[in-house]
Amino acid sequence: MSRPIIEIRGISKKYRLGQIGMTSLREDVERLGHWCRARLSGRAPAPDNRRDFWALRDVSFDVQPGEALGIIGRNGAGKSTLLKILSRITEPTGGEIRLRGTVGSLLEVGTGFHPELSGRDNIFLKGAILGMTRAEVARKFDEIVAFSEVERFLDTPVKRYSSGMYVRLAFAVAAHLEPDILIVDEVLAVGDQQFQRKCLGKMQDVSVRSGRTVLFVSHHMTAIRRLCRRCVVLDAGHASGPMDVDVAIERYAQDSGASPLRLDVAALERSHGTEGRVARFREIAVVSPGGLRFNQPFAIEFVVESREPLDNMMVGLGFKTVDGQRILTLDSDGGGRTFTLRPGVTRIRFDLPRLPLHPGPYRIGAALGSGRHFYDSLDGFALWDVVTSVQDHESDRSFGGCRIEPAFTVSAI
Repeated sequence: MSRPIIEIRGISKKYRLGQIGMTSLREDVERLGHWCRARLSGRAPAPDNRRDFWALRDVSFDVQPGEALGIIGRNGAGKSTLLKILSRITEPTGGEIRLRGTVGSLLEVGTGFHPELSGRDNIFLKGAILGMTRAEVARKFDEIVAFSEVERFLDTPVKRYSSGMYVRLAFAVAAHLEPDILIVDEVLAVGDQQFQRKCLGKMQDVSVRSGRTVLFVSHHMTAIRRLCRRCVVLDAGHASGPMDVDVAIERYAQDSGASPLRLDVAALERSHGTEGRVARFREIAVVSPGGLRFNQPFAIEFVVESREPLDNMMVGLGFKTVDGQRILTLDSDGGGRTFTLRPGVTRIRFDLPRLPLHPGPYRIGAALGSGRHFYDSLDGFALWDVVTSVQDHESDRSFGGCRIEPAFTVSAI
């Protein structure tokens, strides 16, 4: 195997809360005065470790040439700090990084371009920063402009660009000037969906066809899964991985905290227009003995409260992946079947002979309604884990979200 293009060894980054540059000049001068008086009186100022914030702690991993590596984690996990260190925007407190190639980065909107220069001038400026000659940038110029879709404003200072225009041009420059390592943060969320798809396609082209390395940070798990085969999961400054992308996404969801299988949902916030004033869920619980197990019996109960008689009612339960893709819907009104709610409390139970969902975390939604009118609706009220059954070792998410065993016949023709 070739040498890693990125080697990260024990990287840590500490910020001092209240340090100079993060407070007013008056506060900095007062703090400096306290420190000087303590030193002159022979008393050493006591360290205040409570003001230290470690954005990263002892992070180590390698990235291979041509790899598209995802970096995921909750807000504040340290993702952007790591990318800033890799982009040489900030220095680490400790540890070592080896980069074997040029780096093109697209982080926060507002970084990387000179606001007073035009889009045209910034294209050549970025190329010079990457070590390219003017002739080399000129060969790519038309491709960059076409991809960015800002040709009309090319000679306008970029400080007058909208955030969407800025991101389109910044990404086009970063991707087309062929750095050995392309670093992209969540900034692509500023663009519209069509441009996001265009950017993902370009990053795939950069990685797969051109053999260059991509580091991609996103909260959009569908985009992560589409682009990356491996991911690093960051949690409170600590890194796990790299690991298989599906394993990483499931760990990320589990780190967010799985919900109990019996939930009192009466007081949860409702979706707009479905406040549950006439009828609402009080409790939702998984009651199958094994919980949620792939390919095993599954049962769930809804405790519903109604203030008045309601006819032609239905209950629905939905399972979504952590990246928001609906995988399975269970509705009580299949085939036109409905029920009546009487005033008071009613218990409704769903039973499946086998749960077809492959193991992993799922966000759960529930709805109570009649026809197209919903009396109550809960979107993402729980994060539940489907686990592998002891009797079944062949579950595999790579074959899709669900697996159902059909009845079949074989006949000669």
